[in-house]
Amino acid sequence: MSQQANTHYRLQALVAFISGCLFGLGLIVAQMVDANKVLNFLDFFGHWDPSLALVMAAGLSVYSLGYVFGVKPKSKPLLDEQFFLPTKTIIDKKLLTGASLFGLGWGLVGICPGPAIVNLVTLNGQFIGFVIAMLLGMLTAKKLVKST
Repeated sequence: MSQQANTHYRLQALVAFISGCLFGLGLIVAQMVDANKVLNFLDFFGHWDPSLALVMAAGLSVYSLGYVFGVKPKSKPLLDEQFFLPTKTIIDKKLLTGASLFGLGWGLVGICPGPAIVNLVTLNGQFIGFVIAMLLGMLTAKKLVKST
């Protein structure tokens, strides 16, 4: 690897690391790492807590502005040769099944992959178990897709 390519790769890794830390910090500040808070948000007929709707609205607003002004008008990103945007636009059985399983897991446990990974620093067995189960599910899904 050339010196320039090595420097470019390190800069990409640094930006990814900083972005991940900022994302994790945002999850902590928004209390999305608290499974009870998330479950209360999903409990429309009990102790409903609508505050996470504001978190989602803020996240969607920031993303939308970033996409409209930072991605759409450019032919390539600053630190890569091309954008890696989704190209599939068909809503099919695999998408609906995956989304349903994700939603079911989120609704049952009150945590999704991002907050679960952030919660690993607590060394809580429930989050460790969740991440292990998530990784096993990802590997199983990959094998199932290859076999079909």
